[in-house]
Amino acid sequence: MQKIIAALALSGAAAYVAPVAPKATTALNSKAELEALAMSNTDALGQSMGFWDPLGLADGDFWGLGNEGTIGYLRHAEIKHGRVAMAAFLGYMAGATELVSGPHKILPYRGFEPGLTPPEQWDAIPLYGKLQILVIVGMLESYGEGAGFPESYTHYTKGGLPGFYPSIKGKGAGQITFDLYKPFPIFPEQSEAQKERGRRVEVNNGRAAMLGLMSLLSASAVPGSVPALSGIEGFPQYSGNVMVPFSNDFSLFA
Repeated sequence: MQKIIAALALSGAAAYVAPVAPKATTALNSKAELEALAMSNTDALGQSMGFWDPLGLADGDFWGLGNEGTIGYLRHAEIKHGRVAMAAFLGYMAGATELVSGPHKILPYRGFEPGLTPPEQWDAIPLYGKLQILVIVGMLESYGEGAGFPESYTHYTKGGLPGFYPSIKGKGAGQITFDLYKPFPIFPEQSEAQKERGRRVEVNNGRAAMLGLMSLLSASAVPGSVPALSGIEGFPQYSGNVMVPFSNDFSLFA
């Protein structure tokens, strides 16, 4: 098990950087600014590739949003997917340890069984538990889209900063007592330059995490599909379908 954790940690996607929540005032939502942002990436991969848009999405116009609105939408989607992937990658690593998957005196949820792989742990959660998770995620998503902030929030398709998540403290009829980002005042204040660097680091780490997470899921479902992981003894395997998250509860095609 120690070998598994070490290998996962060295894959690069584990280098998580917490998202920066700057003021939503301006955004890099034009193609020229997007190209400048890509060219300013100082890492080796960014310097060698520069601006890379093989599908021409930066010239698109989705749902009548206009070109700048479309770029804002795509940038926000990438940042959001990167954040989810970073959390999922670390969650997969944690779920593969005996601390999480091992026996518990107090069951973390009804239906828990020791020794399950991370995808199997999801399958073991009762349907109503999964629905509760989806409701919470949907609530957070609605706040992220500006619900409850009609005046102070600028949407990312209308010039707002992609990736910005507003403060939710006090929302939900006062039941939410912490912000999603920076729930406790333990981080020092950052300069604008530090925030700018943090946003770029987050994008890079999110891209690595998306690749890393898909490599874990692929290796667990198709043994040998990821050579870097195929040689790890005891790598968690999964016989189900990760693309059908409710297969153990119901099926629309049964």
